[in-house]
Amino acid sequence: MKKTMHFLSLSACAVALATPAQAASGDRAVAVDVAAGRLDSALLQVAQQTGVQLVFTDPAIGTKTAPRLAGRFTTGGALDRLLANSGYTWRYTGPNRIRVIAQPAAAALRPAALVQAAPPASDEGRVVPSNEQVEAALAADDAGTAPAAADDIVVVGSQIRGAKTTAALPVTVVDERQIANTGAVTGDELFRSIPQLGDVTFNSSYLPNSSNAARGDVGSVNLRNLGVGNTLVLLNGRRVVNHPTSRADENLVPVLTYNTNAIPVFGLERLEVLRDGAAAIYGSDAVAGVVNTVLRTDYDGVQIEGQTGYPEGTSLTESNLNLLLGKNLGGGRGNVTLFASYATRSGLRSSEQDYTASDDTRPLFVGTRFEGVSALDGRASITPWGSFQTVGNVQVRQNGTALTNASGQFHIQPSTNTGCQTNATTGLKNGLCIDDGTNTAAADRNLRFDPRVAYDTYIQPKVERINLFLNGHYDLTDGLELFGEAGYYSATTDSIQSSSGTLSSLPIVIPATNYYNPFGPTVLNGAANPNRLPGINAPAAGLPVTLSSYNIADAGPNLVHVKNDQWRALAGLRWEWLGFRWESAALYSEASVRDTSDGISATALQRQLGLSTPDAYNPFNGSDLANPSGADTTLSNAAALNAIRIKSTRFSKSTLALADLKASRADLLTLPGGNLGIAFGAEVRRETQLDDRDPRVDGTITFTDSVTGRQLGSDLVGTSPSPDTSGRRTVAAAFVELAVPVVGPDMNVPLMRSLEVQLAGRFEHYSDVGSVAKPKVAAAWEVVRGLRLRGSYAEGFKAPNLEQINARVVTRSNTRTDWIRCEAQLRTGAINSFANCAQSFAIQAQRAGNPDLKPETSNTWSAGVVLEPRFLEGSLGRVTFTADYWHVQQKGIVGIFGEGNALIADYLARVSGSTNPNVIRAAPTADDIALFAGSGIAPVGRVDYVRDQYVNLLPQEAAGVDLSATWELPDFGAGRFSFAANAAYLDKFFLQPSPPIQELIDARAAGTINAGTNIADAGSLVRQNGKPRWRVTGSANWRYEKFELGAFTQYTGDVEDTGLIDSAGVPWLIASQMTYNLYGQITVGNKREGRYRMRIGVRNLTDAKPPLSSNGFLGSLYTPYGRYWYANLRASF
Repeated sequence: MKKTMHFLSLSACAVALATPAQAASGDRAVAVDVAAGRLDSALLQVAQQTGVQLVFTDPAIGTKTAPRLAGRFTTGGALDRLLANSGYTWRYTGPNRIRVIAQPAAAALRPAALVQAAPPASDEGRVVPSNEQVEAALAADDAGTAPAAADDIVVVGSQIRGAKTTAALPVTVVDERQIANTGAVTGDELFRSIPQLGDVTFNSSYLPNSSNAARGDVGSVNLRNLGVGNTLVLLNGRRVVNHPTSRADENLVPVLTYNTNAIPVFGLERLEVLRDGAAAIYGSDAVAGVVNTVLRTDYDGVQIEGQTGYPEGTSLTESNLNLLLGKNLGGGRGNVTLFASYATRSGLRSSEQDYTASDDTRPLFVGTRFEGVSALDGRASITPWGSFQTVGNVQVRQNGTALTNASGQFHIQPSTNTGCQTNATTGLKNGLCIDDGTNTAAADRNLRFDPRVAYDTYIQPKVERINLFLNGHYDLTDGLELFGEAGYYSATTDSIQSSSGTLSSLPIVIPATNYYNPFGPTVLNGAANPNRLPGINAPAAGLPVTLSSYNIADAGPNLVHVKNDQWRALAGLRWEWLGFRWESAALYSEASVRDTSDGISATALQRQLGLSTPDAYNPFNGSDLANPSGADTTLSNAAALNAIRIKSTRFSKSTLALADLKASRADLLTLPGGNLGIAFGAEVRRETQLDDRDPRVDGTITFTDSVTGRQLGSDLVGTSPSPDTSGRRTVAAAFVELAVPVVGPDMNVPLMRSLEVQLAGRFEHYSDVGSVAKPKVAAAWEVVRGLRLRGSYAEGFKAPNLEQINARVVTRSNTRTDWIRCEAQLRTGAINSFANCAQSFAIQAQRAGNPDLKPETSNTWSAGVVLEPRFLEGSLGRVTFTADYWHVQQKGIVGIFGEGNALIADYLARVSGSTNPNVIRAAPTADDIALFAGSGIAPVGRVDYVRDQYVNLLPQEAAGVDLSATWELPDFGAGRFSFAANAAYLDKFFLQPSPPIQELIDARAAGTINAGTNIADAGSLVRQNGKPRWRVTGSANWRYEKFELGAFTQYTGDVEDTGLIDSAGVPWLIASQMTYNLYGQITVGNKREGRYRMRIGVRNLTDAKPPLSSNGFLGSLYTPYGRYWYANLRASF
């Protein structure tokens, strides 16, 4: 079956390069030049050169050879010569459709009425049968002997069927054998194996502790690294619905992607990657290019496949069960094919790898220049060792000793830590004490919380995935074909994530009556309060205390369950009329995500905090004395914990409805250089998006503090308020494309064997952002046979997504460094470099959507060369080299200034004597004043929030080179060898800084602000984070009778980790990596009795671990495990 699908893909390419116009290509002699070699390759060349739709599916064709063929032939004349003595013949199945089929021993399958002797090389008189003749001939055949005709397939990049201008397009095609080389079983793994497809920012290793970002079984598409959303994804040539949950990109705006894990890898016939701007042909989002996933069709039989695999040194296991069913209909008039896939994967726990075992990665950097720097300690400062502040900022003293600072701040810590203000006699019991101030001081770093240690959280979730896809087609008449498809994807993931922690922007006050409040009332429940500290100056009624920073770790980890569903239905017709091939289809697709996780209700928590009995919730009991950063072993009583736990759900849905009509003809006019081709069409689509947040987050259920009366927009502890969002748009589009043969081989122009030009234009009108029209021109100049130059220029556009336009003010909390505080500590000598600054906090950003956003625009050009030295084919086989330089400039990219940049701007403003009005701060506390003392900088308080809005920003420019090579050797008796290589070189990636960011860059260069600041998204981004300069893959295959070996190697260049910068401003270098895959297989049996294949393979043969980064590993480039073994069994009938 492996070989069968290989030949199916070859025949699909032949169909793709053929014209469905009229029978002119069959009854007119054309120049044919086919090298001697494999018969399948020769047939493919005939299809390319004659424009006929040629289908062949028998894998044995690849074992046959064909003679050299040169001269002027009709299609039939060429086929007669190539198939002579091969055991195969051909027959028409339509005016421009031909099948190659096995020649029976007794008689030809082609009816005698259609069989003619091989004509001379100048054959001009071949009569191509009419539809009626073909129908009559087919009726006389044995209906069960012929394979079904393949659907017409358009090579991505052109809408003209059979257009030779596809030679001008840089397209990477990944077929089934190449997919097998990668060992990929998910769409995410497959896309990671293609060098041009960039880093994967949406991935299953990204598991935030909040549903504010996409998580679960998800992968993203990012061609050229231009950003998620700049690549158009097609399924069988038509758009797909976006994954409905967004994630903030490098510009901190919500972006949407197609979920690559919804792609059934088992069902893939091939993956086509157009590495060129194509908005003029396909519309919005095709800025970087187009990825077309082509699924299997025209299968006749039954195939069952099972696979299991695991990475060494982990408990992770992965299993897949696949089923493929197909049936030809009506004696070859149609086919229906169904494939189903079921996959399961166990979760990967943090403890299973040293680079994921802890959020504190300092031990991994011992012996480097970053040894011991505090920036590598990623443990949470929001910890079960709570930080508190008395309401009214009352300073509490005990027998004259201050237990809090002047602002009433204090925290709980082990009595073994320095700074205790209480003792075991008059203070807290069980080895605890009170220290004044917050717990963020360097001396209290052991109090930071490490959920990976505490809960052994998941690095990758458990997954259960189902893929179903049905496609079919049927010739209602000789000129009218009905086709359709239906697909369903469903995946559930389960993971263990960190427990919930408070946000400074959503404070909760502990009533004075809390049973465990050390500053509680003197009398509680009619008796002396056993937990009020003696000798304190608090009033007899006690003091309420604000829970400033606290992780509710004794409630346990949050269990996260994500359910993804996606379905698609399409129906259409193809027909011929007025010499054109017409096609029209209607499509509806829908994707939904239900993200459910454990949480804590702020209202319920405060209710339990207000109890005056021992069943009150106790936030003053610290955590494990033996392991302060680990699991909380000092649990509150079970009744209190059960009372505060809730489930939180976010539901997101996106839909796509589309109807189109398009026509193409490859021979509209006959020009001196050949046939002029044309395609035109129109499309209407409706897109919607819904983001329905949990009632405790969207403002339906709010939290009103029972002590202060303050109302907060979110009742979910640790989650900022986020209103529901919805949006919809209607898009109407029209396009036209021309394939212009300027020079043809028959014109005998010196040094110009042919010159083909593609001209295209598209107009789109959006109901929400207006109209846009963009052109494209591409050309292919064949200097001599085997040497082709190609180039293109295209203008593109990307409409802002519905969330960017329609989102109301949303609040997000991210850990950011307050650089002005670092500067104060540096000046006073508290730290010796910014790398040791611990002034990072959860900073709240208020971001607003913008209905005035305009589409992003782009200009793309490319130039390349294709070299196919035909003189080598007889001795060394077929060799192809390609090299393409590309350049993209984008304007009006949607972004925000960002709270990180806003804090740097505030840093610059304050050292210059002013402030940033978008950074809203609280009044400085006594601790704040003490921190700034002696620095020469006016004291500042903590950041309350930062204001921001989505806007169209300045340009981004990127450029690079794509290189590829393929070599298929002749069969010298030891089997067939083939080799391939693909490389992507990133030469330039420059984000033009906006004036405010440029001001920050200039200030850093001048020394006004420290070189250790991390200014986001400015200047050259080559070799930063997920943008390596080089990405290279190579593959090799050997096939001999029933045996096959495949190998694959992948190189990823080094990148700078901008999250880890030394005092000189030099970042940590994440090293490059080279990995190797290998598989071997054996196939026995035959289709009549059953064909069986067994494959054993390994990914990452040398067990290379992902290169070290500040977070342990970089999930957008690497997977969190080493060597991976798998075994695969397949049976075909």
